[in-house]
This record gives sequence, structure tokens and C-alpha cells, in this order.
Amino acid sequence: MKFASILGLAALIHSASAHYIWTTLIAGSTSTMNAVRQPRNNSPVENVNSQEMRCNTAFTSAAETVNVSPGSTIGFRLDNTLYHQGPVAIYIARAPGSVASWDGNGASWVKIAEWGATFNPFKFVTEGQSQLSTTLPRVPSGEYLVRIEQIGLHVAGAPQFYISCAQINVQNGGGSLPGGVSIPGYVSMSDPGLSVNIYYPIPTSYRVPGPAVWRG
Repeated sequence: MKFASILGLAALIHSASAHYIWTTLIAGSTSTMNAVRQPRNNSPVENVNSQEMRCNTAFTSAAETVNVSPGSTIGFRLDNTLYHQGPVAIYIARAPGSVASWDGNGASWVKIAEWGATFNPFKFVTEGQSQLSTTLPRVPSGEYLVRIEQIGLHVAGAPQFYISCAQINVQNGGGSLPGGVSIPGYVSMSDPGLSVNIYYPIPTSYRVPGPAVWRG
């Protein structure tokens, strides 16, 4: 019993040490923590119906809003490296006015990038990385929230969402946005990409939860 208790404690400590925060926004040539609505701690969001699914525990505005143009790099950097296996996605949502005073409410979220899994052997492609970015599509000018999520699937049936949001101001924009999804509401616990057991039987296919990626 004592040995089992030690093993359980060790597993708990190891799991806690693997938690992380997306602390830094990458927008064009800018790399800053000041535009990120920093979560209060590095614990994941586990209730898919919680308002914290939008921007984690950070409901207050960031210190700044970063200017960026379509075609520029947009992404995030971690305070650690991705340990828990699972997919990653980046979303954007256009604010109805000042992004600093907006909480992301409404069917406004559009997925612009995702990273899933490879097979033979099965593995999520982002494991061990500390920075992920994509190219901002051609979107209308205005202020936006940019949201990144990594879903830890290391406990079957209990996905963990590691989420951060940042504030950007799109300049020199154009075109139009497609219809978006609401967060929460865009995924459910019954989604195969959340309920999957990644250890047994080993998956031979995998679909990242949420809407399809839009690239403009």
C-alpha cells in the first residue's frame, strides 16, 4: 500500500508539472506577453460547457492590442513544452467594437489552423513543441481575439483544455469571414476526438474536434 501510494503521488506530481500556459503571442515580427489575457494558473479547463472554454480564467483585457496584417505569422509560445498528447487549434473572432472590452460571446469563432495526429506509429504532431504558428488569412480589418487550445488526451474520457487568448488589431484587411461557432458549444464530451482512448486500441484515424479549418 505504501509503495502504491508513493507511485500515485509521483504520478500526480508529474501530471501537475506537465501543465502549461500559452504565455506569448507571436504576431508578425512582434513577440509579446502583453497582448495575452494571461490565465491565473496553469491548470487546464475540464468542463466543456464552462465560459472558461473561451479564454481560460482570463476575463480581463490584456495590457495591449497588437497590430498585424493578413499574410503575417500568428501564433503562440508556451512557458514549457507540450507534454500531454493531443491536438492543437487556433481560432479567431472579430470583436463588435473594442476587443479590450469583449469577452468573445456569440457565434464568432473561426478555426484558422489545426494540428492533429500521424500514424504508424500513432502520435500527435505537436508533442514536445513549445511554439506553434500559422499565417493569418485575409480577413476584414478590425480588432480580434486570437485563441489557441491544446487538448490533453492522456486521461481517457477526461480531456484537458490548455487555452489562451490574445488581442490583435488587423490592419490592411479585406474579404469577409465565414459563419463562426460559439464557445462554449462548439464541442461536446461525446465527440470522438475527445472521448477517444489514445492508448488502447491504438487509433488508426483521428479528427480534431471542432469546426473545419477556414483559410480564406
